[in-house]
Amino acid sequence: MSFPRYPAYKDSGVEWLGDVPEHWEVWKLSHAFTQIGSGTTPKTDNRDYYEGGDIPWVNTGDFNDRELDECDKRITELAIVDHSALKTYPPGSLLIAMYGATIGKLAILNFAATVNQACCVFAGPSEIASKFMFYWFLGLREQIISLATGGGQPNISQDILRSLRVAIPVLLHQAQIVSFLDHQTSTIDDLIAEQKRLIELLQEKKQAVISHAVTKGLNPDAPMKESGVEWLGEVPEHWEVKRVRRIFEIKKRIVGELGFEVLSITQQGIKVRDPESNEGQVSMDYSKYQLVNTGDFAMNHMDLLTGFVDISSRLGVTSPDYRVFSVSRPLESNAEYLLYIFQMGYRQKILYAYGQGSSQLGRWRLPTEAFKNWSIPFPSREEQIFITLYLDRVTAKIVALITEQQRLIELLQERRSALISAAVTGQIDVRGLVEVGASEQ
Repeated sequence: MSFPRYPAYKDSGVEWLGDVPEHWEVWKLSHAFTQIGSGTTPKTDNRDYYEGGDIPWVNTGDFNDRELDECDKRITELAIVDHSALKTYPPGSLLIAMYGATIGKLAILNFAATVNQACCVFAGPSEIASKFMFYWFLGLREQIISLATGGGQPNISQDILRSLRVAIPVLLHQAQIVSFLDHQTSTIDDLIAEQKRLIELLQEKKQAVISHAVTKGLNPDAPMKESGVEWLGEVPEHWEVKRVRRIFEIKKRIVGELGFEVLSITQQGIKVRDPESNEGQVSMDYSKYQLVNTGDFAMNHMDLLTGFVDISSRLGVTSPDYRVFSVSRPLESNAEYLLYIFQMGYRQKILYAYGQGSSQLGRWRLPTEAFKNWSIPFPSREEQIFITLYLDRVTAKIVALITEQQRLIELLQERRSALISAAVTGQIDVRGLVEVGASEQ
């Protein structure tokens, strides 16, 4: 759907805003709000600032690019008394994250609250609607973040935000734009939610297909027997059930020198990192890393919660915390079939039941003996290959459908962003497309 433009435009005087509708006024944000401020973090080792507190204390992690109905943390009255930087901002205040992983994220308070030092708060709007400014920040987020200063952690300072210039129409027109965007973004969000749900269903179907094929086979008429393994249940009568120790050879070859690619196993595939880079976790001594040959299994057995397992397609090294192993009798086993089982063990948390550690600390590991004694279904090599070929074909179709839905979500998100940007900068005229009630006028 195409939208009309305004009859006449003028130069906004702001390079990255360009031309704006002729009747819109250009305001400096410091003049558009009576209060622009931030907050702070009371000393976390002082329990008197937190325990029993009932005053909402918003952090940028609470931001959701929507209206905010609640926050996780509370502080006490004493914290406010002892920290002059802590102020209580009224409902309707607009919040933007100034730095960190959430830089540029937004929220509108639906309750009175204090904030931490990473939040910039705009309160007491003058001739400008907070919801209009919310959409303005949302539509121009990339341009605003590009103004950030600093290296490792870019910062959109309060000074930068105060000095921003915004072109705005009268309040009635702002309300019309807000009403239009509320309706349009809600419709798009509903479509995105539908696609995400479809992706979830496709992923569930993919896992169900894999699980059934590697544990029950492809012949629905095959006689079944009890496997004797709780997680496995019945298996085809002609299948074996073997412990991992009988199928794999565990190898721990310490490199002793540098010069190899450092491999990291993730659910998105094997990643390679330069040992000299500063990205990710950096080891002080790569000489103690393990050698991984092409065709070896590499498994993050120290983290069953977020770790994974894969077959390496390259020569490299992994952290000593990884478990490296390979098929001991290649003429009896198909590595790809076994990989389907191991990856299912992670995704469906089957291996989790055999682990130990602290899930609260995010460290749930699979001990060596539990790994070696894990029992898995083991048909003939020919049937393993047949199942693998079937799963490769079927899952590829499902992945293609998932990719198609993900691309559609990206297009919808791009459409949403472009529509917001066009409306709040006056590139489209939506005045005749919405009705605003008397309460909004």
